Amino acid sequence: MTDPQNPPDTESAAGQPMSAWSAYRRLLGYVMQHGLIFTLSIVGFVLFAATQPAFASLMEYMVDSVEQNDQQARLLIPAAVLGIFFVRGVGFFLGNYGITYVARRVIHQLRLDIFDRLLVLPARFYHRNASGTLLSKLTFNVEQVTGAATEALKIFVREGLTIVGLLTYIVYLNWQLSLVFLTIGPFIGWVVNKASKRFRNISANLQDSMGQVTASASEAIKGYEVVRVFGAQQQERQRFAQASNNNRQQAMKLALAESISTPLVQMIVAMAMASLIYLALHPSIIDTMTAGQFIAFITAAGMLTKPLRSMTEINSILQQGIAASQSIFSLLDETPELDQGKKHISRALGHIRFEQVDFSYDSKPVLEQVNIDIKAGQVVALVGRSGSGKSTLVNLLLRFYEPQAGRILLDGDNVQDIVRTDLRRQVALVNQQVVLFNGTIANNIAYGSMHDATDVQVTAAATAARVTEFTQRMPDGLNTLVGESGVLLSGGQRQRIAIARALLKNAPLLVLDEATSALDTESERHIQAALDEVMQNRTTLVIAHRLSTIEQADVILVMDQGRVVEQGDHAQLLAKQGLYAHLHQLQFHSVQA
Repeated sequence: MTDPQNPPDTESAAGQPMSAWSAYRRLLGYVMQHGLIFTLSIVGFVLFAATQPAFASLMEYMVDSVEQNDQQARLLIPAAVLGIFFVRGVGFFLGNYGITYVARRVIHQLRLDIFDRLLVLPARFYHRNASGTLLSKLTFNVEQVTGAATEALKIFVREGLTIVGLLTYIVYLNWQLSLVFLTIGPFIGWVVNKASKRFRNISANLQDSMGQVTASASEAIKGYEVVRVFGAQQQERQRFAQASNNNRQQAMKLALAESISTPLVQMIVAMAMASLIYLALHPSIIDTMTAGQFIAFITAAGMLTKPLRSMTEINSILQQGIAASQSIFSLLDETPELDQGKKHISRALGHIRFEQVDFSYDSKPVLEQVNIDIKAGQVVALVGRSGSGKSTLVNLLLRFYEPQAGRILLDGDNVQDIVRTDLRRQVALVNQQVVLFNGTIANNIAYGSMHDATDVQVTAAATAARVTEFTQRMPDGLNTLVGESGVLLSGGQRQRIAIARALLKNAPLLVLDEATSALDTESERHIQAALDEVMQNRTTLVIAHRLSTIEQADVILVMDQGRVVEQGDHAQLLAKQGLYAHLHQLQFHSVQA
């Protein structure tokens, strides 16, 4: 199993494209984790393959027995037929069931590894990649990978052993004639080599196009309200149709390549068969073989066509799987969040300092020379125009990003020196965009590390956040299902649940990012009273656009273009007649209007 914290030292990890062989070899590593079952399936395929030359040999014995009027053959041949098909059935079961077992285990393990990697990747990764594309890797690409790791191996082993067995038998019967088949090897190899590169390139495009289909559908489904209100059904339909048509075109290109390469190889095999039959029927050849040997030779040669055709058809499966594995392993080799922190903390006091902090995203400055000193227990509000850097400060504090310059201190310790899990344990967060998970209201309150909270504790947090005001009218109360992303609840109800979650965590630092934005005036008044209570004896950062909600803050920091331009309490900032007063006046007049 791949350790999410320590990606293997591969070409892709070094930033170079992973070669087809490297990807496939790494993929086989997943298969070899189930070596016993895989070996058992190989034994099954060996048994299956052995029945092919055995059947051809039986044909020789049967014809010779007819010529010699051997009465014993009347019993032996039917018994041999039953024996051959019994062995063939056992071999097929062991091989097919065993390889399917390995395939599903590989799919399961790959999905776990991908999901584990997604859980530890930095925020930048999610900004660069659409969720639909990532979901496509987790579903579509993984299925194709196992085709290369197991289905292709199954065909390769089963049909390959069959070819070896049949070739060995016809060499035994007449080695001169068998040379005809050896001459076609280079031609088949040339066709397969040319087709391989084409298959792999098209397969990579096919997987990318499937990601576009998933992303387009996911966005339209999640944003169905916006789509319908703004009458964008036709636009979304066209966008999805374009993505789906691109996927169709790539699939047809793959089908075209398969449809050309397979008949071409079959034609080469047919030419070899025709030459073989022509030579075998020559009197000088016939005279050297018995009738049974001749029939057996033609039978074995004819039986070679099916496995040879199957061997050429696996090339498409193999190349699709290699392209998919390159895509998956590139994700698995993404660098996770780096945590060089060594210091463990149990519960912080809550003194936060930003010293000369600079931060840029994709070379665009977001914060410049930010200096902030927040005393333990203070309620500090961050206000300013959109894009001024308020939320970025919180992301840096939580180490979703690292500053390019300066440092952030918690109780005198650089947050980069603190173990990341310990640091985040100190913070309770309520986002503007509330994230709820499909489950009950109680499960969403007691989420993550709080999953073992008692019913009494969950109910107390729900009561303080005014969640019980609406759950008491629901038949299942706190055990009511919220639906995917809380779709069965209103925006205000979802926000109250998020506040209850933060209350239950009882962390020394509380971050409220527009925590009451989805509430009506009456609900906001109730929630604000609960928040005022929970803010006691803890450091609180409040990001707010509605200035009426932060008038009682100990300190208000006004940000503009990545800098703190004003600082003070509500009265002091109004008296300055600066940006804060301007923003307050705009909102006041807006409310009056």
